[in-house]
Amino acid sequence: MRVVDIIKKKRDGIALTDDEINFFMKGCSSEDIPDYQIAALLMAIYFRGMNDREVASFTASMVHSGKVVDLSGIKGVKVDKHSTGGVADTTTLIVCPLVASCGVRVAKMPGRGLGHTGGTLDKLEAIPGMRVYLSLEEFVGIVNAIGISIIGQTEDLVPADKKLYALRDVTATVDSIPLIASSVMSKKIAGGSDAIVLDVKVGEGAFIKDLNDALALAKVMVGIGESFGKRTIAVITDMNQPLGRAIGNSLEVIEACEALKGHGSKELMEVCLTLGSYMLILSGIARSSGEAREMLQDALVTGKGMEKLKEMVKAQGGNANALEDYSLLPRARIKYELKAQEDCYVSKLEAEKIGMCAMMLGAGRSKKDDKIDHSVGIVLYKKVGDHVCEGEIIATIHGNDEGLLEDVLPEVKDAIKTSKQKVPANMLIYAVVKDEGVELL
Repeated sequence: MRVVDIIKKKRDGIALTDDEINFFMKGCSSEDIPDYQIAALLMAIYFRGMNDREVASFTASMVHSGKVVDLSGIKGVKVDKHSTGGVADTTTLIVCPLVASCGVRVAKMPGRGLGHTGGTLDKLEAIPGMRVYLSLEEFVGIVNAIGISIIGQTEDLVPADKKLYALRDVTATVDSIPLIASSVMSKKIAGGSDAIVLDVKVGEGAFIKDLNDALALAKVMVGIGESFGKRTIAVITDMNQPLGRAIGNSLEVIEACEALKGHGSKELMEVCLTLGSYMLILSGIARSSGEAREMLQDALVTGKGMEKLKEMVKAQGGNANALEDYSLLPRARIKYELKAQEDCYVSKLEAEKIGMCAMMLGAGRSKKDDKIDHSVGIVLYKKVGDHVCEGEIIATIHGNDEGLLEDVLPEVKDAIKTSKQKVPANMLIYAVVKDEGVELL
């Protein structure tokens, strides 16, 4: 078997066999196949696609390229939640403690941020002392003790995906439905949870811009999860504007804490409650979305969700006092308030551009080895459809470098569009995709 023949076959639109896919994946992991041939096959897949069997085989081969985490030592049903990436997407820090406080076992291994999208691990590392790399034994022990732990992926978890993703990032093949689906689901399956809730972002600030493409991706990922015996549901949510109000690691920790104290923005909380409800249903703890929402609302009102976040932070070495006293979190030296020049309405918030501005300030990475500044970022005080009075603050930019702030300021201004006429608020949730079909909302 030769790699060049596999490349040619896919180039010509012919489905690959399981043996060919396994041969290719083994060559990626062992580095026997050179990068230029891997890149050629990725581009062929980008243009020619894959059928359902190919995607399932590609995913399985990626899963078995490394270690599969055994979570059988954790009592009860383990439910994972994954977002395909967005701006001001602080849902994990809110949803996971909330559902854990209701009795769901959450053993989560998220990734880091890249480009305009934020990463959960980077946000957690803004908390002083917080350890996100634990042994599997520590991880299992914490979940058994308090019901939740969030840690970084081990190096031996789906190593083939690390190789493929690095090349996809530099060959313009990131936004391929088969490649996104297999990348996401291989890590979720190897992570060992019993059920998976997927938050598939769509819009200007997401990797997937078109709703039909988002539905197609969700269907493929749900199909993969179910084929591996994992109960899987996908929720299609909007990313045409930042979801929450804070973009930046320390700022998003503060927003998550305020949300768990009952002060979350309506857009952020609606997505959190929807995702959390499905996590409770898949775990068997709730029988309906109405019952699940009542449980989550109770966890908010009573403060159980907030207490669960504190428990997790403390168990992983972090200073839980920082979740109450925000002065203990990294804070930027400079704050610039962007004020409205006239009475107006917010007509558009360009999510990707705002995310890129936060990255330029130091809140994110343009390359995987870039160093993060946990203190910087942007806080938005208005959303699309909101009225703004002359002189009212629309956004605050937090930075530590005057030069960077001067560079970013005109870009932030350009990303916030206003109009004299009121515009409707953005739709928030478009559809729910289950194994049995699609429910458009």
